[in-house]
Amino acid sequence: MEFTFTPIGLFHTPYKTTDSIPKTFGVAPAAEGIVEVFPEFAEGLLYIEEFSHLIIIFVFHKSTQKPLKVVPPTQEKERGVFSSRSPHRPNPVGILTVRLLKREGNRLYVEGVDLLDGTPILDIKPYLIHFDCRPGAKAG
Repeated sequence: MEFTFTPIGLFHTPYKTTDSIPKTFGVAPAAEGIVEVFPEFAEGLLYIEEFSHLIIIFVFHKSTQKPLKVVPPTQEKERGVFSSRSPHRPNPVGILTVRLLKREGNRLYVEGVDLLDGTPILDIKPYLIHFDCRPGAKAG
């Protein structure tokens, strides 16, 4: 089974190379960026400014490795790729929760960015506290 996706937009960020992206998100100051939604999808942004945070689904478009085990930058032990946030995955799809600062037409100005400039965006969803926040969740 295979799927084909069409990007709905691009991320514009201060990170022009993969080496410039913070490897430990949350340690570096939150960067701002712009989600540019392509004109043919702009109608889908109706009322998006009613939300404080958004979940962005994107493609790690520069990732060429597909390991099943990785060593995360903040850890020393090897773990399965599905228990990590590594960009190198069998299907290079990622998610990012950002704070929406403002909307100007088909551009969303956001904070909390750690993606490469030009990253293709597959989807945008509103962050909903009653669905997306899980009290008692733990991290490995």
